[in-house]
Parts: sequence; C-alpha cells; structure tokens
Amino acid sequence: QVQLVESGGGLVQPGGSLRLSCAASGSIASIFAMGWYRQAPGKQRELVATILSSGLTNYADSVKGRFTISRDNAKNTVYLQMTSLKPEDTAVYYCNIVVPPSSYWGQGTQVTVSS
Repeated sequence: QVQLVESGGGLVQPGGSLRLSCAASGSIASIFAMGWYRQAPGKQRELVATILSSGLTNYADSVKGRFTISRDNAKNTVYLQMTSLKPEDTAVYYCNIVVPPSSYWGQGTQVTVSS
C-alpha cells in the first residue's frame, strides 16, 4: 500500500504565494515520477507540473515562470512552490506518484485565490 499525504493548501489573495507538500509512504521501491495536477469546478483534471527521478521537470504553460516543482528523494516528498497566484489557479490540487507499473493519487488539497 502507498499513501500520499498532502498539505499546504488554503486561501490566498491574488499575487500571493503558497507551498504544497506531498509525502509518500508505504511500499515504495522506486518512484519514477512525482507530480501535481489540479481540477477546477466543472473542469477536467489537468497537469500542473511533473518531476522525474532524474530531476527533469515539465510544466503546464499556464504556470510556467510562476510555479516550481521540486522533490526530496530521501523523504519521498514532492513540493510545489506557487507564486504570483491568480484567481484562475483556484482548484483542488492532487499529488500523483508513479511507481511502475502503478500510479497513486493523494486526496487533494484546496487552493483558493481570491480577494
């Protein structure tokens, strides 16, 4: 069993910052990829950012230059530093890890950007 525990969501004003964390525990032999996805009301879940075990990162165009993904391999933890937040960033953010051949999801954490 693999468990993901997310933290760091909340309410922030436009232009503000938040840092999300996701710690993985359980039967983890080797994590290939870690990432963050988000789902806004009435919309499909979309990729925000991913980071491979090699350190290679990928970002959605909408967050490039504002969000930074990082990981601590020793702690099996992935972070998402979010800056210059916009109202359109409001969504439930989900952590995802890929431990081949399986994929695991966190429970989600709400991020609300509003004045």
